[in-house]
Order: sequence, then structure tokens, then C-alpha cells
Amino acid sequence: MRLHHVQVACPPGGEEAARRFYADGLGLTEIAKPADLAGRGGAWFRHDGVEIHVGVEDPFAPARKAHPALLLDDAAALEELAARLEALGFEADWRERHTFPGHERFHTRDTHGNRVELLSCR
Repeated sequence: MRLHHVQVACPPGGEEAARRFYADGLGLTEIAKPADLAGRGGAWFRHDGVEIHVGVEDPFAPARKAHPALLLDDAAALEELAARLEALGFEADWRERHTFPGHERFHTRDTHGNRVELLSCR
């Protein structure tokens, strides 16, 4: 068994803002949704076997605790990603940088307030 995708939510009409975070910020590539699902709204993103689906939810509430955690190749890539996100106006919260054994990490929030964790092995 392996993970196919993680879904997070956005409010109706939130797709462009989601693209700013997941495509521009994280560097994921948007992929076309299947025709049968496209009418529901949302956007899907993929990179190196990682897939995140942003689905429309009404009423919307961001995931404050539940979150995807994306593993980067090394600490330099983690630092670069944090800098790119911050340049786009997203906060990189390093307060728990060394609290996950063997890893460095930071947390951020997507455009809609969903928590996302980024980490690398030390």
C-alpha cells in the first residue's frame, strides 16, 4: 500500500489563490482533473510522486492541525523553499525545526490557512 494523494480544502472560488501557494510557492505542477470531476472545482497538483488535491468545500474551514508533510532532498532545498515561500508572502515557522528526530522542518499555511509541513533529513 502507498499513499496516492492528500486532499486539502479551499472555499468556493479559491483555486487561483491555491495555485499561488502550491504551484508558485511549492513548485508543484498543476495537472488536469478527470472530466467527470472537473465540474466540482478545485485543482490538483503533482511533483515526483507527490499529489495534492485542493477540493472546494462550502462551508469552508481550514485544516489547522491535520496537514500534508512533504519531504525534501536536503536541508539546502528546505532553506530555499522557505525563502521562496517567504518572498511570496507566506510565513515559514521554524519554531519546531529540530523537534522531529533526524529531520529539520518548518510549518507554513497555504493561502486558505491549511497547515503544511516541509521537512528534510539531517
